[in-house]
Amino acid sequence: MLLRRLILTIIVFWCIGNAVASENNSPWQFEAGISAGRPTPIMLNAGVGYKNFFFRAMGGGLHLQPDEYWVGFRGSFAWKFFRELPFSIDAGFGSGYAFANAPNGYLRTLNRANNKRLVRPYNYKESLDISAEVRANIYGVFSYIAIPVHCFMKHDEPNIIWQVGYAYRF
Repeated sequence: MLLRRLILTIIVFWCIGNAVASENNSPWQFEAGISAGRPTPIMLNAGVGYKNFFFRAMGGGLHLQPDEYWVGFRGSFAWKFFRELPFSIDAGFGSGYAFANAPNGYLRTLNRANNKRLVRPYNYKESLDISAEVRANIYGVFSYIAIPVHCFMKHDEPNIIWQVGYAYRF
């Protein structure tokens, strides 16, 4: 269901982008989009660039139940290669924070069986990192890979962060 909504949103962004596309030779570039990936499943993307230097911010979250939610934010600075072409490659660095909390039925059952709290009745993941990033973009469809070089929170160190999505440039 979530994947179907993401695909439909990407198609709508693409159709609107093609309908209002114009030739723009300004040194400023802006972009807005949506992506799916890890560690935050769905993120909204926004970016602003001057010539080949680009700043991007991504964020997303979802609250399902009192003990079940996820949230994540990322920001990055990058240098854009092949800016004038329909495809581009960005290389840079960024930082991000992600937190997820989910109920765990096995641990709740263990606590109930012993009539005391032996373990936390939920699972959580949390990460805060600085990473080296590469992003490839063709006609707005992009893939983003980040390798953490330093993790501030050692609870769940991600070994790779990735996103796939669509960003409309204007």
